[in-house]
Amino acid sequence: MITNYTISKTKLQGKVKISGAKNSILKLLAASLLTNDKIIITNFPKNLLDVVIKVKMLETLGKKIQIFNESIIIEEDKDLKTVLTWEERSVRTTLLILGALLARKGEGKVPLPGGCKIGERKFDLHIDIFQKMGANVWEENGLLCAKVTGRLKGADIFLPLRSTGATENAIICGTLAEGITRVWNPHIRPEILDLIEFLNKMGAEIKVYGQEHIEIVGKEKLYGTKHRVIPDNMEALTWLIAAAITQGELEIIDFPYKHLEIPLIYLRESGCKYYINEHENTLIVKNCTPYPLEISTGPFPSINSDMQPLFAIYAACAKGQSKIIDLRFPDRYGYVDELQKMGLDATVKQNILTINGGKQLYGTTVKAIDLRAGAALLLAGMVAEGETIIEDFWMIERGYDDIIKKLEIIS
Repeated sequence: MITNYTISKTKLQGKVKISGAKNSILKLLAASLLTNDKIIITNFPKNLLDVVIKVKMLETLGKKIQIFNESIIIEEDKDLKTVLTWEERSVRTTLLILGALLARKGEGKVPLPGGCKIGERKFDLHIDIFQKMGANVWEENGLLCAKVTGRLKGADIFLPLRSTGATENAIICGTLAEGITRVWNPHIRPEILDLIEFLNKMGAEIKVYGQEHIEIVGKEKLYGTKHRVIPDNMEALTWLIAAAITQGELEIIDFPYKHLEIPLIYLRESGCKYYINEHENTLIVKNCTPYPLEISTGPFPSINSDMQPLFAIYAACAKGQSKIIDLRFPDRYGYVDELQKMGLDATVKQNILTINGGKQLYGTTVKAIDLRAGAALLLAGMVAEGETIIEDFWMIERGYDDIIKKLEIIS
């Protein structure tokens, strides 16, 4: 874990391979708790800090873990614990651990969720799901606790908003519940479809009816399987924008272009030139001239909230005025204060981020206040004059596998 990292102006050239998706593997690891059979996951991003934490959590609960290169083997040779005793940094996906324990063992206790502080990220939807399916839920001594008599009961879950985490927890709970669970108004995105594919390989019966609902037929038991994690679309977008703003020429291997169709359209219309080789799953970006853009965030397949700090740096490198609206997390502009230290001309008013781009940025000391904010600062450091020192660089390492090693190769 790196505390501070220094980066200078650069031009990205060469090849970079996209690792397994952070926002998928964390959910798959939680779902592995649904069985005592062997689970093998390939394309495993073993050096992501959040993944390292999640693996330790599984071991604390009693799972036996082996990691070989880009594969992880998860086995269980003793009774699984239902209380996650944890003193280290927490991650938000502990909520999914609770859902998996509740579904399989009938009870569970986990630390209150962590993750990035990007506005209101309550977990009331998760509690509602547990209660709707027959569980009692309470808090005690910093733990979120749930217990059900017998098995969870299938139910109709109506989500008031397209929540990724709530959709995932309803799916996980439904796999071992009695009867049928239907999740209405789900958030359908690549990571959730990856989770569904994984669970169906384990013997679950899950069907997706577009954005309307997901149906889960509960089973008495799930089984072992082997699964490959999808490539990380956020990492792919980060390298794409990095190459574009540094006037570089970069070949991005395992580029998940089908998961980034809308962001790619916005980038192409804004001066980013790229070439897709569908047969080899690669994308080449070169000869880019960023133009101003106007975007608003939204559910998949739109530009999601995680992506907007990256688009902000693209806008900073474009001559003219750009505007960004974050409809999911209106308070997610804290990183702008850090970028202004580097010379960014930007204002935030009534949830609209206005950027007057095309002005030179200058290196200074800034702080990564969350994962994607940190990634934006790293991109800014690639085009800034002088050295940029990023404090709390470990925030970036939470979501980017071997990012320094990859950056050194293509800088």
